Amino acid sequence: MDLTNSTQPTVPSTASVPSTASVPSAPSAPPAPLSLALVVASDREGRFAPVLADWLLSRLAEREDFTTTVVDLAGVDLPTSLSYAPSPAVRAELAKVTPALEAADAFVVLTPEYNHSFPAALKNLIDRHYTEWQAKPVGFVSYGGISGGLRAVEQLRQVFAEMHAVTVRDTVSFQHAHEQFDEDGRHKDPAGAEGAAKALFDQLAWWGHALRDAKSVRPYGA
Repeated sequence: MDLTNSTQPTVPSTASVPSTASVPSAPSAPPAPLSLALVVASDREGRFAPVLADWLLSRLAEREDFTTTVVDLAGVDLPTSLSYAPSPAVRAELAKVTPALEAADAFVVLTPEYNHSFPAALKNLIDRHYTEWQAKPVGFVSYGGISGGLRAVEQLRQVFAEMHAVTVRDTVSFQHAHEQFDEDGRHKDPAGAEGAAKALFDQLAWWGHALRDAKSVRPYGA
C-alpha cells in the first residue's frame, strides 16, 4: 500500500504558540496600612509610660504598614461601676476611646506591672468593650521590675482570649525601665529593644492583614 500521499495530522510548531510564561503580570497594589491603636494603660501620677510611648511611636513612624492612634487612659475618666445604660457623662468619656478601638485593625497595649498584674484602668477599658476587640491582633509592650511586666502580660493574654482577640507571641519587655533610658528619653542601648519591637510589629502586621482580609470575605461571628 502506498502511504506517501496519505493525510497526516498537522502538529503546530511550538514556535508559533505564544508563551504565557513570558507575559509579565501586573504588579499588585500594596495593601492599605493597618490602623493601629496604641493603648497606654497607666494612669498613675508620675508614670513612666510617656517615655516608652514616645519611643514606640518613633519606631512605628519608620513603618509604612501602620497608621497609629494613641488611646491614653490617663486622659479618660471612666468610673469602675459598669452599666448597660451609662450616664451622659460616661458616654462622653467613652466617646474619647470607643471610636478609636472600633476603627483599629490591631492593638499594641503598653502596660506596667502593678503587684504582679496590670492596671485597673486597663481592665475597665477592656470590660466596657466587646466587639471592638473581636478578631483583631493584640501585641504587648510591658515594663516593671525584674519581671519587665511579663506577669501582667500573661494575665492579659487570658483576658483578651475571652474577648475573641488574638495575642501575638513576641513582646517587648523593659526590666527596670527607668535605668534603660536617659533624661532625654533616649534608650541607652537600643539594639535589643529595637529588634524585639520589629519582631512584634512584623507579627502584628501579619495577623492584622490576615484577619482583616478574612473578615472582608466572611464576617466574624463570636
